[in-house]
Amino acid sequence: MTDIYQEIIKSKLSNKKLLAILIDPDKVSTEQVSILCQKINTSPATHIFVGGSSFEGTHLDELIIELKSKIELPILLFPGNPDQISANADAILFLSLLSGRNPDYLIEHQVNVVPLLKKTTLEVISTGYILIESGSETAVERVSRTKALDRNNADYVLQTAQAGEYLGSKLIYLEAGSGAKLAVPTEIIKLVSQNIQIPVIVGGGIRSKKEIENAFISGADLVVIGTAFENDSNFFN
Repeated sequence: MTDIYQEIIKSKLSNKKLLAILIDPDKVSTEQVSILCQKINTSPATHIFVGGSSFEGTHLDELIIELKSKIELPILLFPGNPDQISANADAILFLSLLSGRNPDYLIEHQVNVVPLLKKTTLEVISTGYILIESGSETAVERVSRTKALDRNNADYVLQTAQAGEYLGSKLIYLEAGSGAKLAVPTEIIKLVSQNIQIPVIVGGGIRSKKEIENAFISGADLVVIGTAFENDSNFFN
């Protein structure tokens, strides 16, 4: 597998837009993978993210191995906690919840998972994770016990993203949350993308191809689809 982050950078520089399908291991069993992969292989997806706010199962390794046997896209871990680490993936978004002030999600979990990561060959991609208010409490808020940033205060969201960039984040992830009522406002996407140099990922609350396109037009370099694809695997048909 090539250097995934460098490929994202190249895509940004050439204005090639990227699309990730988020697979929540709590919602997908290994038995469902074959059909799911058939749909993914006929979609415009460029990456697969695997993870969720919580995970109670034990089949993460098996799930990723099965995915890799049926698709050729890079698989990135999108972990909600240290239990969601698998050496079988290609890379990990090493998340720090910049929008919250719970030290567990700012740095504590990250410190605790280092010994596990050192035993793998995963490409580690530092990612500043910013949760944006989306009209209802999301799983991320409940699990992390933090509040989302005000969707009407774009300047503060930008300051948070810029702080993440100054701290050394390689990506900024603007997130409305799984199953969000409202997606990240296009005004925020535009403001952030125009005022930082690193790639911007946008996810949560996106339910249509038009909303994907709007996010791209506003400056998102990579858009993530999760719930919409879970609910309708024919989403891209």
